[in-house]
Order: sequence, then C-alpha cells, then structure tokens
Amino acid sequence: MIAVTGATGKLGRLVIDTLLETVNPNEIVALVRDPLRAEDLGAKGVNVRQADYNKPETLHSALVGVQRLLLISSSEVGQRKAQHRAVIDAAKSSGVQLLAYTSILHADTSTLELAVEHRDTELALVESGLNYVMLRNGWYSENYTASVSPAVEHGAILGCAQEGRISSAAREDYADAAAVVLTSEGQAGKVYELAGDENYSLSELAAEVAKQSGKTVAYNDLPREQYKIALIGMGLPEGLAELLADSDSAAAKGDLFDESRQLSQLLGRPTIPIAQSVSTALKH
Repeated sequence: MIAVTGATGKLGRLVIDTLLETVNPNEIVALVRDPLRAEDLGAKGVNVRQADYNKPETLHSALVGVQRLLLISSSEVGQRKAQHRAVIDAAKSSGVQLLAYTSILHADTSTLELAVEHRDTELALVESGLNYVMLRNGWYSENYTASVSPAVEHGAILGCAQEGRISSAAREDYADAAAVVLTSEGQAGKVYELAGDENYSLSELAAEVAKQSGKTVAYNDLPREQYKIALIGMGLPEGLAELLADSDSAAAKGDLFDESRQLSQLLGRPTIPIAQSVSTALKH
C-alpha cells in the first residue's frame, strides 16, 4: 500500500488524485489528523486513517501494511523537526520499505530559514536506515499567484527579491512528481532538485500580470525590513511576514533558482508555465 501524510492538505489531495489514476483506491492510505475531513476520499474507496504528527501513538498503527510512504512536510514551522522524526520512527518500526520526503530546493546549501528543519529531517532520514527519496521541492507558483488579485487592485507587487531568478512550478507539478516516485521502481537513495522549467524575476511576474489583466501592475522592490512591515500592515502575522521576507531575500541570492529540469524529466512533460498559473489565478 501507498500512504500519504497530510492527505487533506492542498498538496496531499493532489497527490492522491494523481495516484487514483493508476492505483486501486484500496491500495492507497490517506493519513489525516481529522478523518472527518477526508470523508470524500473514503467515499472513493481510499483507506482513511488518523495520523497526528503530534501524537506519535497514532502513527505506528496508521502505517500497518504500508510499503511506500510520502511524508509531506508539516506546515507547523518550528515544530517540524520533532514531528517528522516521529513519522520516520513509526515508518521504521512499521516496516515501511520506502519513504519519500518533500524537502526544499537545494536543502543542503539553501540560506532560507525554512531550510533548517528540512536539513534536520533529511539527516534523520539518512540516519534512520530507511530507504528514502528526497523530493526537494522548489517554490510553488501559487505562493505568488495567490496575491495576483490584490496586485491588480493596487497596481503593485511588493517584495524584496531584487532581480533574483525564481524557478517556481505549480503545486500540481510537484504532486504529479511525488506520485511518479511512489509508483516507480529504483527510487531508493535518489535526491531530486525539483523546480520549474522557466525562471523569472518578480518584475517580470508583475509585467505578466499587467499583460494578462490589462491593468498597470509594477514591481515595488523594498528593503527587507520595510517589506516585512508592509506585510504586517496588510494583516499578516509577524512570523509569516518574516518567512516571506526571508524567502524573498533568499531569492535575491539565487536560492529559488534551478535550471536542471529534473522536475520535467521526472514528469515526462514540461512544467506548468508561470503565465498559465497567473491566468488561472486571474479567473478565480
């Protein structure tokens, strides 16, 4: 059986949707904190099991009979090292044969604050003795396109990435790649640097939004601290504002850039262009 953690999350649901195209539903396990949120998956024949990162006692039984496991990184920044370790320990004691982990692009060298817990998890995986695959996901296009409508409304995209190149891909691309790895042989020990085929700067993103919307949209590059203050002023929690400012700062250093095209090679198709992601965002 193939299990996916965080199965009711945005990425998890997409992975399961892709798996259902080629895998029998009763061979798929949706691991969720709240089974009530996964009733639609259960209706499709998927096995729904409770698995709470913060309750290690739920993890071992949730993994009984699972051969391949996708550990989707927790969204609780600051708690992920312990949460991921609990899943890894349960996977080992349950006899999981392959664990794929959604890490971060160039985790070993990235200056992003987010990379620290990913490096810790990768080390824990290596030390566990489990067969593993590192899916080092680059930036999600949705991280930027989620703010397309406000950008059109206010005529600006804010950031502190300067002219750093960003090789983002759509969430769908990363989900499809995870499904390929989970259903393919010979994956143990591989480390994938996954990023979009194209790359762009935030000024180029602003130009694309302007082109498609027919409105004036400019990129306003701010000093990091000013960008953080602006995000807080928009109502974002300070912690999230700090992470976004840090991410843009990392982009300015090249940490969100990759041109290896390992993602499209794994998919057997091009990644979804940023222009298409912008178009999708403008329709919603």
